[in-house]
Amino acid sequence: MLENKVHKHLNVNTISSGTVATIFGCTGPALIIIGGAASGGLTHVQTISWLFAVYFFSGLLGIYLSMKYRQPISGAHSIAGAVLVTGALTHFSFNEVIGAFLVANIIVFLLGLTGLIEKVMKWIPLPIVMGMIVGVMIRFATEMVTSVTLSPLIAGSAIVAFLLSSRFIKKIPPVLTALIVALFIALITKEFQLGNVQSTFVLPQLVMPSFSLDAIVSISIPLALLIVGTENAQATGVLMAQGYKPPINAMTISGAIVGSIAAFFGGHAINIAGPMTAICSSDETGPKETRYAASAVNGVLFATFGLLAALVVPFVVAMPKVIIVSIAGLAMLGVLLTSLKNAFSNNKFQMGAFFALIIGMSGVKFFNISAPFWAIIGSLAVSFLIEKDHFTVKGKEKAEEPVEKKEKVERLEPKMEASS
Repeated sequence: MLENKVHKHLNVNTISSGTVATIFGCTGPALIIIGGAASGGLTHVQTISWLFAVYFFSGLLGIYLSMKYRQPISGAHSIAGAVLVTGALTHFSFNEVIGAFLVANIIVFLLGLTGLIEKVMKWIPLPIVMGMIVGVMIRFATEMVTSVTLSPLIAGSAIVAFLLSSRFIKKIPPVLTALIVALFIALITKEFQLGNVQSTFVLPQLVMPSFSLDAIVSISIPLALLIVGTENAQATGVLMAQGYKPPINAMTISGAIVGSIAAFFGGHAINIAGPMTAICSSDETGPKETRYAASAVNGVLFATFGLLAALVVPFVVAMPKVIIVSIAGLAMLGVLLTSLKNAFSNNKFQMGAFFALIIGMSGVKFFNISAPFWAIIGSLAVSFLIEKDHFTVKGKEKAEEPVEKKEKVERLEPKMEASS
């Protein structure tokens, strides 16, 4: 019965969204790991093992969570965490880094097991979470626009194809149409750098950890904060914006367990993907109850990419960056519009939501912890200072009232006044 439901929900919309999410996750983020491994002095085998770990196991996590909870929950690795690890590789041995990864996952596991993460996320006002989502993810939309200046033909054609498809072709997701057009133009204009592609299969390498207090302080603690306060928080906010009730504790615990296994192969973090969850949960994916299939597709493709990393990475390197940027921006539009509406459609927590937006947009980074975490912390401080009365139970309930319900009430009010 379960298989029949999955097959029924596998359609052009869910498959295309899952594919777009995979292209996004397997291009830029993979290149960050490749560059970081090179600067950190890792061997080719260690680099491929690192890629295998983060993609194969995050793919399994996405498949498990999306199928179990019927929500578009995609697994991934922390991009900010990869940057953090890159700097640490010059100070610690690879075995010490692996040990720090394990400790980070233990910290995350304990936070999920206590239920603390879910309690905190439920306490944070919805407008602030939505403001953070817009601030962090608005760059995808702005980079989509600037990509037109870099390659007017490819990026411009993708945007035009998206708009025309949205207007005239109802049965095909506009993001898929835009992707096909962009790839076709890149091929005929010879923008793919395929001349130097060479692929050889490499087996993942099992690495035994060693533990160093300095490595734990430098890597484990900030990495755990990144997973919980940045990556999982983004995904949770995205799911909430789309009307889901995400299983926060289960996402945290499952990610930590899978991440602990991935660590032995060099995986720095396994968590819930913010941008890819946003792509799979967007309105373009189809009816709300079918969107989980997009994350399942994303998970299968991620796991396959991890298994074949040594063979596939050269082709990823050959893909024009402008395609990735423009398609990712188009895929984010629906989530951004919904989040903006939920952040600023009510008069509660407006200053907090605005500060969450601008701090998220700033990309500020302190103590190796990136903007999403500080957007939440900073905006809460602002709201406590000037919107303290909004934190009452009545005030929070009004702020978190669904947009559709509020609009319905507003339409009824004039009629009620007229009848009186």
